[in-house]
Amino acid sequence: MTQDMEETVETFGDINLTLGMLNMEDNVSKEDIYSHLTSIIQNSDILDDAIVQRLIYYASKDMRDNNILRETRMLAGEVLVSLAAHDFNSVMYEVQSNFRILELPDEFVVLALAELATSYVSQSIPFMMMTLLTMQTMLRLADEERMKKVFCIALEKFSKAIYKYVNHWRDFPYPRLDANRLSDKIFMLFRYIMEKWAPITSPMQTLAIVKAHGPTVSLLLHREDLCDYALDQVPWLLNQYKDKEIDFHITQSLKQILTAVVLYDTALPKGLRKTIFINLLHQVCRVPEPPVKENEIEASSCFLILAHSNPADLMEFFDEQMRSNNETTRMGILTLLRSAINAEEPKLRDHITSIERTVKVVMGDFNIKVRKSTLLLIQTMCEKCFIEARDGWPLIDYIFSQFAMSNKNLEKPMKPNSHEIERGEESVREISLEVLKTLDPLVIGMPQVLWPRILTFVVPAEYTGTLDYLFNIIRSLIMAEEKKKNDAKESTALVISTGAVKLPSPQQLLARLLVISMLASLGKLCGAGAIGLLKILPEIIHPKLVDLWKTRFPELLQPLEGKNASIVLWETMLLQLLKESLWKINDIAWTIQLSQDFKDQMGSYSNTSLEKKFLWKALGTTLASCQDTDFVSSQTEEFLIAPHQLGDQRQGIFSGKKSLTKTDVMVIYGAVALHAPKGQLLTRLDQDIVSQVLFLYGQCSQVLGMSVMSKDMDLQMSFTRTITEIGIAVHDAEDKGFKFSYKEVLLGYMLDFIRDEPLDSLASPVRWKALIAIRYLSKLKPQLSLNDHLNILEENIRRLLPLPPLEKLKDEGETDKDKEHINFLYERSMDALGRLLKTMMWDNVKAEACQEMFNLLRMWLVSQKDWERERAFQITAKVLTNDIEAPENFKIGSLLGLLAPHSCDTLPTIRQAAASSTIGLFCIKGTHLEVERLQSLQEGLQCDDVQVQIKISSKIAKIVSKLIPVEEILMFLEETLDGLESLNSTCTQACGIWMITILKEQGAALEEQLLEILSMIYHHMPVLRQNEESFQFMLEAISQIASFHMDAVVANLLQKPLPFDRDTKTLWKALAENIASSGKLLRALTDKLEDELEDDLAGMEAISVACAMYEVVSTGTPITSLYPEVFTLLLKLVSCTLGQKMPTSPWRHRRRVMQQGERQQTADPCRLSTVTLKCVQAQAMKEGLAKESDEGDNLWTLLSSPSTHHVGVCALARSMALWQRGIILDIMEQLFSSLTSSSENYRVTGTAFFSELVKEPVLWKHGNLREVLILMDQSAWDSNATLRQMAIRGLGNTASGAPHKVKKHKQIILESVIRGLYHLARTEVVCESLKALKKILELLTDRDVSFYFKEIVLQTRTFFEDEQDDVRLTAILLFENLASLTGRRWKIFFAEEIKKSMISFLLHLWDPNPKIGAACRDVLIICIPFLGLQELYGVLDHLLDGQDLPRARDFYRQFCVKLAKKNQEILWILHTHSFTFFSSTWEMIRSAAVKLTDAIVLNLTNQYVHLLDKEQLTTRLQALRQDPCISVQRAAEAALQTLLRRCKELNVLL
Repeated sequence: MTQDMEETVETFGDINLTLGMLNMEDNVSKEDIYSHLTSIIQNSDILDDAIVQRLIYYASKDMRDNNILRETRMLAGEVLVSLAAHDFNSVMYEVQSNFRILELPDEFVVLALAELATSYVSQSIPFMMMTLLTMQTMLRLADEERMKKVFCIALEKFSKAIYKYVNHWRDFPYPRLDANRLSDKIFMLFRYIMEKWAPITSPMQTLAIVKAHGPTVSLLLHREDLCDYALDQVPWLLNQYKDKEIDFHITQSLKQILTAVVLYDTALPKGLRKTIFINLLHQVCRVPEPPVKENEIEASSCFLILAHSNPADLMEFFDEQMRSNNETTRMGILTLLRSAINAEEPKLRDHITSIERTVKVVMGDFNIKVRKSTLLLIQTMCEKCFIEARDGWPLIDYIFSQFAMSNKNLEKPMKPNSHEIERGEESVREISLEVLKTLDPLVIGMPQVLWPRILTFVVPAEYTGTLDYLFNIIRSLIMAEEKKKNDAKESTALVISTGAVKLPSPQQLLARLLVISMLASLGKLCGAGAIGLLKILPEIIHPKLVDLWKTRFPELLQPLEGKNASIVLWETMLLQLLKESLWKINDIAWTIQLSQDFKDQMGSYSNTSLEKKFLWKALGTTLASCQDTDFVSSQTEEFLIAPHQLGDQRQGIFSGKKSLTKTDVMVIYGAVALHAPKGQLLTRLDQDIVSQVLFLYGQCSQVLGMSVMSKDMDLQMSFTRTITEIGIAVHDAEDKGFKFSYKEVLLGYMLDFIRDEPLDSLASPVRWKALIAIRYLSKLKPQLSLNDHLNILEENIRRLLPLPPLEKLKDEGETDKDKEHINFLYERSMDALGRLLKTMMWDNVKAEACQEMFNLLRMWLVSQKDWERERAFQITAKVLTNDIEAPENFKIGSLLGLLAPHSCDTLPTIRQAAASSTIGLFCIKGTHLEVERLQSLQEGLQCDDVQVQIKISSKIAKIVSKLIPVEEILMFLEETLDGLESLNSTCTQACGIWMITILKEQGAALEEQLLEILSMIYHHMPVLRQNEESFQFMLEAISQIASFHMDAVVANLLQKPLPFDRDTKTLWKALAENIASSGKLLRALTDKLEDELEDDLAGMEAISVACAMYEVVSTGTPITSLYPEVFTLLLKLVSCTLGQKMPTSPWRHRRRVMQQGERQQTADPCRLSTVTLKCVQAQAMKEGLAKESDEGDNLWTLLSSPSTHHVGVCALARSMALWQRGIILDIMEQLFSSLTSSSENYRVTGTAFFSELVKEPVLWKHGNLREVLILMDQSAWDSNATLRQMAIRGLGNTASGAPHKVKKHKQIILESVIRGLYHLARTEVVCESLKALKKILELLTDRDVSFYFKEIVLQTRTFFEDEQDDVRLTAILLFENLASLTGRRWKIFFAEEIKKSMISFLLHLWDPNPKIGAACRDVLIICIPFLGLQELYGVLDHLLDGQDLPRARDFYRQFCVKLAKKNQEILWILHTHSFTFFSSTWEMIRSAAVKLTDAIVLNLTNQYVHLLDKEQLTTRLQALRQDPCISVQRAAEAALQTLLRRCKELNVLL
């Protein structure tokens, strides 16, 4: 106890010391202090109350201090929450005191409340109602993302706490509270967040809402009245599945909701269920990226919940999805089913048949991953008794079939780079065996599934690898059957119906089990299993064997127990058992069938195998026991037939001579080498033969004792023959270790012979024979280097292919016999060169070396000389024959592109050889071809008709195009593009046809090579443009590629710099003109533009897309299906590029050739965007989708200028074709987001567009303009004047389109529009407000307007003298309308305002704008009755009915005469207001003001004349006498005279 007290005192001291430091330390140290305090508080059971209170004070203060680091504030909050364990009420009071109604709290205060609700649920619930009520008043105040996130976190925590209380209220230590009141508040908070925040949130905010969504919806589901609303929110949650970062939290929330659905037994609507299924499956089977593991686990948990609540629907969905033939989907579903079965969900047992049916759907899928998943599911189904006796057999059969299939696939020769496939097949085989290993044949229902059909796998050889486990299964089943025999009248073994399964016969079982039993002597498990199975199967084999085997088997098994394990003994004992069994059976037919089965099983084993040897002995034993002598004799005769041995003879004869020359001796040495015993030749070759031959040749070549190159053809021929025979002899000796030391020397001689031959004739056979010698020497070791091979071949090619044409060579012959001899030498020489090239090339195991050697022919294959090309192709055809096999990595793509186009060459021999070579390329790669058909086509190339040649070449291309390896197509295309540049016309055409054909066939597989292909094509464009035919082929190739990979091609072309050059424009137009791809092209560009404008910002990429769209649409590409999207996106682009300047760097360093008369255009993104939109609209008008704008071509100028953009948008909106209602509605839907865009320009654009559309009633009927109206009302208060103007215009136009909406929302609309009258800095806003008010007030009654009447009147009067004609006119017209809305309340007020306004109406009768004059006349007529001055009608009607205005002086005098008689006060008011107009900027108004003053002075009573400020009036009139306008001068002079006269009449001094 003392120790505990000491520790407590020490703790208190530590805390007091820490508290003392809080006021002194800086922020960095406070972080450490709070971390230390947290540890102390959490580890202390008791704390002093005073210390707790001090800690609460400091922690709360620092938590709310914005000057402290966030980390420190967070730690302070943690300390505060930890203190609740010691004094919860004090902590809650402290937090609540800083959480006040209608005040935005500190974020950490909200977080502290949330944490208290989580950590102290029981204590927090009583405070929850107060907390939620307060929080409800705060949401509207939260503008920052940070605070919105905090409130979402709080909602999440509070919902969890209330959910816990709702479901466990009995565990709480106080009387039950009304949980519905709490859930009502949660509902209100959640609804506000979902309606106001969720539609326009940032990713961070979305995550917070997602986290709160699950707990909140789960809570609301316990209320029947809120259940439907709660479920309606689930689709929003599912729609957030976009980002891997939040997907886990979405699934977690969904899991909470599904748990609540089960808990409250809520029925999910069918459509929602389906949507949930699809979204969850996507989380498990996400493509192309694998799912995040924790998200996958959560999704799987959701499926387990669904399996419990909706198993039938889930299985139906799984079955539907499994039929989609998608690998990932199938694997995901199989895994989910396995998890559900492992969880042993009881309700799933009612759907075993559905599960089996679903599994059977994928049994034909050869995908390795699917096969493995299926096997694992079957394993689980077997373990958990999810197999039906009636339908379960196919699942067991599948296990064995997969084992057999894997074995078969592994036995096939694997292709290169197929190691992964090999490992997959091995894995399938291992899993199959593992399933069989773990299979319990005695679980409920399994015996009925397995027996007796399991016996079908015993005999077939392909199931040999499964025998270890198969025998165990069969033995378990039989032994279980034996146990049941005592209780049943008879065994069910082999009596049960097997359906379509054919069981093995007893003889087949015996033969198979005996031969496998033989392996028991080698210690193999399957052998022991076989003999064990035989022991318990006598009744199935033959009933007569039961007693015999019962006595014989104990003795038989002794060798296996270690007493005597001899293989010979074991074999003897098995054969003895067989012999005794056959005697016991004593059935001839049975024995004959057994012998036949032994024979049938022999094909399953190799000749040297132990099993086959045993089978022969077993067959002999069986025949020896057979009593049918004829049968035995026939069988014996058949077996005794043996193959004959064929000998191999060699002959070698020397012809004797009486006297031998040195040349003869050389030849003899060659013959000796050729016919010598091979075992003795090589040891004596160098010293005794080759050295002697060289010595003799040297002797024959000497002239005057010096060695020179002999020109003696006979000597050269003899030497060459000898060397050839020596080469053949060494090669035939087949000694791989022998290295011929004279190889390089002899090759040198042969090459010298060839070099010495003339290049202009062919009269000597030396060249031909030397080539043969070189071929045989090249085969010998040591192996020559690649460079040596290349040098030898190049030398020989250069000495043969450049020879003159054959006919010219033959002309050198004097006689026909000479010509025939030259022809013979030519054919033999070319053949020898072909054989040499073939030998050297294909004896090399390296593909690269083969390619290098083939490249030696390249320059000759494209030679400008027909005869050189002919020779090169004939040699190529000899090299590419179908009797050889190329190295593993030998590439044919480039060669195919080089050879195939020449199938349309000028000479038939070239065409034939080119076709033969093309076919040969595939043969050497081991590709299976339709050889006969190709050869038939090849023969047709003898025809000289070019069109026939092209047609045949095209057919060959179609046949072989699908066989070209995908990875080699790039090389093929590069070669064909080179051909398009350099070959003759027909070969160029063939090049193009081959290129297009192969792209059509294999274009879909070129995704990885796409960028390289496009880059290569662009590289060739400048040259190909010089040849129209080649260029068209190139364009067609681009179009063909785009038909498969439109998005990638579009993305690549969009990387071209702006403005697009001629080639780039041509490519865009070519793609657009391709009927097959034009629709996909515009779709791809539309999607790309949508992506680029996603953030309402336009970069260079978006401009590029617009320029591309221009090129595409300008070709006449139909746009009907995409018009709404394209129009909306381009309008958005125009909006987002207003006033932008394009970066100049892309052009600054780039030279561009200007065409004559062409001017460099300024880089203006908005102009480029507008041009494209103009082009789209032109096409839309052609297709009847839009109409001509009332602004004409000026529309586009307005649209691209920042100052008039909104005017252009309104004009554009008016050009929408109302008869295309569906299109307009789509545009409206697309453009709706503009009203809440972060881009101010785009908001203006959208608001301007909608401001015109809202006046169309048909669009209100079918479109969702209610939300538009709400957003317009909000925009009417925006700080942007143009946005306000457009919003107010929209509100006004709503009066035309939806008068009922105006009446319904009159208060909100009026407030917004009236607010515009105060925007004095921008008359556009004022004018728009006046127009809108005029339209709106026409729909309303005096009661509707009463509250705003005075304000409207006062504000309207302020604009009677505005400088803008439109403002003045609208204000006057509005004032006229107001006269009808005065009602009783405002009649007197309005009369007073008329008095103040009459001066303006009277003067503006002579306004410079005649429309304003007419409006003033009308308003005077309307307003005069308010003053009781109906007598003035006569003046107005009489003077203003005519076409021309009367003289102002006459009108004013008549008017004032009448007015003076009726009301001198109003006349005086007119006088007092007239001074202001003396300084008007309009001459006509100044003149009218003076004339009116003249009339007023003339008609004032004496009383009022005395009241005149004569001095001021005189001064002003004197000043106006100097006015620039003569009319004003004259009027001022006349008014002065009138004033003087009146004063004189009254004896008043001026």
